Order: sequence, then structure tokens, then C-alpha cells
Amino acid sequence: MPFHMRFGADDLLRCRFAVSPLWETQEAVRTLRRPDRQSHHLPWLRRIRDAAAGLDLAPLWLLMPARGHTPDFLAPPPGHPCPRIDEELGRVRSADPARAREDLALSLAATPGAAASARGRAMLDDPARAVKELADLLELAWRALVEPDWPRLRALLEADVAFHTRRLAEGGLERLFTELHPRLSWADSVLTIHHHGRHSRDLGGSGLLLMPSVFCWPDVVGGFEEPWQPTLVYPARGIGGLWTDPAGRVPDALARLLGRGRAAVLAALEEPATTTGLAHRLGLAPSSVSAHLSALRDAGLLTARRQGHQVLYERTPLGIALAAG
Repeated sequence: MPFHMRFGADDLLRCRFAVSPLWETQEAVRTLRRPDRQSHHLPWLRRIRDAAAGLDLAPLWLLMPARGHTPDFLAPPPGHPCPRIDEELGRVRSADPARAREDLALSLAATPGAAASARGRAMLDDPARAVKELADLLELAWRALVEPDWPRLRALLEADVAFHTRRLAEGGLERLFTELHPRLSWADSVLTIHHHGRHSRDLGGSGLLLMPSVFCWPDVVGGFEEPWQPTLVYPARGIGGLWTDPAGRVPDALARLLGRGRAAVLAALEEPATTTGLAHRLGLAPSSVSAHLSALRDAGLLTARRQGHQVLYERTPLGIALAAG
């Protein structure tokens, strides 16, 4: 059954990208209960096993039905390209209790018996308290599950945004949408998500927020009702190599030519990345990575461009050829 998003002329001008640490936190929690999502994240799962065991995630899992609605207020679409986690949690805590109750009731109704359970009744009887407790639990989940790896995750997400921004410039929305996910199709100004359920939404001039996600694979998620901006969440490129140590793939010949540190940085730049992201992935000091990046850029192997408050580095054609041997 399809989900149709209908674009008007104004919507075509108001499509934008963002990344969200809160969304990744919510989906990391969901991934712990979804074996079909776990194959790409086994190193992460092993590393966070003890931390996850120390959290009582049952209230969040109760609001994550196998099919159906997860409350929008738990991870509202970000208002700018890369918000801080404290900004996003502040938006959760400021949710209107009456609207939150409607959101909670819709989610609980998707799981038989959830609304009548002790936890479900408590949420519906005191939605203001439920909002606070769920926000506190999301913050604990962020600290334990996502924050230690956020530089790596953010680097991958920002690289995906950079890649698809170029695709949008080269081929327009049709090329962009058809490359994001096999369940997406575009025709006659209508974006269709082919999955369970039937729904249609006129974007009404608000445009579409496009949000890559590490933990949502293999799903594509479309939705968010008013007052939120319509949002499409899709799996980010490069998830398969996310937890792989790129330093182990440095060719010996490249290391002899450039030195192992610079060779490792060049080899790691399969996607555009920041100094901080590379330092986290390679286990090097940011100052060392910065020096290597400057040397590689001066040699014509890299380019640098600013995106918001970040500087993204990527290989030039010469750098690509050299890294490939």
C-alpha cells in the first residue's frame, strides 16, 4: 500500500536536508529490538551491550510498534541542518501535554493491549509526566548508546547530505528521489513510498525535509503530521563500512609514498568528512589529522569546502586515483 506526498510549486523550492542526533538515538533504541536491522551494526552492539543493559528502555519500546505510529514529539523534525542534542531534547520537554496525549494514544493503539497496560495507562493519565520521563530516558539513551560514536555517525550523515546535494544539483528531484531508496518513486510531482498502509498528504507549501539515518536501515520512513514539517528519513550511504577501521585498509605502497598517517587519512576519505570525524575514526589526535589534511590538500590530493560550521574534506580526482592504486 502506498504513501503519497503531493508537491506544489512552493514545495519544490522548500526541500532541505538535516541530520538529527535525537532521531539517531530513537532509532538506535529501536534497533536493539529489531534483529533485521542489526547486521550492519554488530561491532556497535557488542560495544554498547553493557550500557544498554543498564537502561530500562521498555517505555520507549512500548511506543515503537512493529507497524504503526511512533509519537512524533519524541523526535520532531529539526529546525536547522544539524541541531545540538540539548536543543532537540528541549523541544521534546516543551511538548504540549494535550497534543502529546493524542500522539501517545495513537501509538499505543497500534500494539494490542498496550493502552490497557500499566505503563500505557500511566502515560495517558498523566501525559505531562510521561513527556518528562520519556525525554529523560532519551537523554540517558543518547549518553549511553550514541554520544560516544556521534563524531563518526555525524561524519557519515554529513557526507551523505553532501553527496545527495550534488545529485540534486545534477539531476533534480526525480534523480534524487529515485536514488535514495528502492521503495521510492516520483511521477507527476508526487513522491510515493511503497510500504504498508495507505496515506496521502498534500505538502501545502511547507516543502519536504530529507534526513539520512544510520540506524533506520533497511527502512525508509515518511510522515510527521502537522505542526511538523513533512519529513522523509532514508538510510545513509556507507553504512556497511561504518564500523570498519579504515586504517587497516591502507595499501603498503601508499603508506611508503605518503607516510602511514597521511595515507590513512587519504584512504579513509571514501566520503567527505571533517577533521573531527576522521580523528575519531582513525584514533588520531585532531591536530595530527589537521596537519595531514593540510599537507594532502597542498599536494592537490584533497579539496575543502565549508558546510555550515564544518569544513568537509574530499579527494580530488588525483587523490581518488592514488588511493585506488
